[in-house]
Amino acid sequence: MADNLPAQPDHSNGANLPSTRHTRTDEPTARAGWLGEILPAAVGGFGVTWATMFRKVLTEEYPEEKRPTAPRYHGRHQLNRHPDGLEKCVGCELCAWACPADAILVEGADNDDTPAEEGGTGRFSPGERYGRVYQINYLRCIFCGLCIEACPTRALTMTNFYELADNNRADLIFTKEQLLAPIQQGMLPAPHPMVAGMEERDYYLGKVAEATDEQRAWAAEQAAADAADGATAPATAAADAAAMTAEGGAAR
Repeated sequence: MADNLPAQPDHSNGANLPSTRHTRTDEPTARAGWLGEILPAAVGGFGVTWATMFRKVLTEEYPEEKRPTAPRYHGRHQLNRHPDGLEKCVGCELCAWACPADAILVEGADNDDTPAEEGGTGRFSPGERYGRVYQINYLRCIFCGLCIEACPTRALTMTNFYELADNNRADLIFTKEQLLAPIQQGMLPAPHPMVAGMEERDYYLGKVAEATDEQRAWAAEQAAADAADGATAPATAAADAAAMTAEGGAAR
């Protein structure tokens, strides 16, 4: 059986071992000179310039023609109102705490349902409190929108208005009167009472559609009282001035 086995190669002297040397079949190419390296890059760069030189220039005729913004553009802030005119801001100051640039100042105050003839200041929001002072410093504001996310009553939103440039720093600090949403149809400017039979929760559930006749009557009475006070104030001032003149003449 040993005679039928194939002969084994002799590796004693390493003659039959496979070669580990690698031979290159391709010849090395000649390296391009410095001109061949610089010229393609220069031609490519000037090619971009020449390609854009003859294109039509897009000119925006601002401010005569204003480019429309996106629907959710982060522009100037707005303090919203309920459908009857009461303010949505409850003076919680969460927007001021969330502002990373410390651009918002809020001072809350309690709503007062005491009659005006007894010295009451009136109701500005459906909640217990309202924002008595509200200021946004647009020199600091970065329009990040974190104040919008922090507002629990959806009182603060951002509009599409973006023209906020001015020539002095004081006019870029917007007050509550500048930020309040305008009075729409069916609204009454605050302060005025809430809708009869409604609670704060009902306002946020959308159960209030517009100002009621009772609220309009209350507002009319307040306007009449304010007009009467305005008419009597000049007369009172004139009487005081006449009394002072008489006293001065008597002293002489």
